[in-house]
Amino acid sequence: MHQLSGNTHQVLTAVCVSYQQQTLSLIQSSDVHFKTLTNEEIDAYINTGEPLDKAGAYGIQGIGGAFVNHLSGSFTGVMGLPIFETITLLQQLNFPTPPF
Repeated sequence: MHQLSGNTHQVLTAVCVSYQQQTLSLIQSSDVHFKTLTNEEIDAYINTGEPLDKAGAYGIQGIGGAFVNHLSGSFTGVMGLPIFETITLLQQLNFPTPPF
């Protein structure tokens, strides 16, 4: 958390889909900027237990999201699966997707 504090880091998420003998893949990139954290904020966050099972030691969809003051990219990509990009790949393969 000290390394993330006051800094921007990059989150890369790979997606690969295969359908009817075709395969497409991509890497989605997001830049996440954290506010400067106090030692008390870091200690309190660690004590919640939330960062202990997270890649990158925070969950943007949970309490850790309170530390993010700027996101450039995909919220769902930082959280796990970049939904927009995944649906785009599926549509490129003519896989039936729900009509939104």
